[in-house]
Amino acid sequence: MKLVSYNIQYGIGRDGRFDLERIAASLAGADIIALQEVTRNFSRNEGADVVAGITALLPDYFHVFGPAMDVDFGGRDGDGRPANKRLNFGNMVLSRWPIVGSRNLLLPRSRRFNRGNLQRSALEALIVTPDEALRVYSVHLDHVNVEERLQQIGYLKQRAFGYPLEGGAFSGGVEFGFPEPPCPEGFVLMGDFNMVQGSPEYVAMTGSVDDVEGRQIVAHHPVDAFTLGEPLPAGSVSWVDDGRPERNRLIDYAFLHASLAGRVGKTWIDSDAHGSDHLPVWLEMN
Repeated sequence: MKLVSYNIQYGIGRDGRFDLERIAASLAGADIIALQEVTRNFSRNEGADVVAGITALLPDYFHVFGPAMDVDFGGRDGDGRPANKRLNFGNMVLSRWPIVGSRNLLLPRSRRFNRGNLQRSALEALIVTPDEALRVYSVHLDHVNVEERLQQIGYLKQRAFGYPLEGGAFSGGVEFGFPEPPCPEGFVLMGDFNMVQGSPEYVAMTGSVDDVEGRQIVAHHPVDAFTLGEPLPAGSVSWVDDGRPERNRLIDYAFLHASLAGRVGKTWIDSDAHGSDHLPVWLEMN
């Protein structure tokens, strides 16, 4: 099973061009896809409906979209009637197999006055593969404030680990004559976490490293897939600033429930992709 996460920057690449076709080409061969910065009616890509564009280019996938930010600035049509042209900014999950349930988890945020602060979210998708049910989250954390990321990680871990008690999007289907959906313990958190390995936020996600025994795999912390199997090449990055390459860094990850750690076969970053300022992050599970 191949999973990939890609912050697509509303379809605009490092050359400044809007091109969803090259983004779709970079996702070829994936079984499950997590996308961030998916938009509708956004001025930076001339109002493109990226959800419709991506699904048209990937017609063999089930999909779900979760708008973290949903605003309308009062636009009207030529006759003065409400245009209801809503600006959406959020995440998607696409899967070769059915997505039988989803929740759009809105992450904690603060009111900010000196920088734009868009609502961020984690889109939860319950996927039924031929062999098992799996939860996949497309995650996008705040990019300018450590304190906010720490709050978001705490909330995200509560929801991910609390799923067996909460029952996801739906439970108790017997009342309506519906089958009970699966309630898997295992999950994968994929996306743009806007943090580097070893940072306070990263430690909050994965736990501390023992000075003598190193990092442990424990039930109450997700595991960084990049720390399993073969390590990434030195200097690997997932976000690129061609004008200031000293700022390039690794900020996109896949974190797994500890029960899935032994199934990670390979991880890699597609450094040949140019459809965004981020690079696709891949994970292979057996």
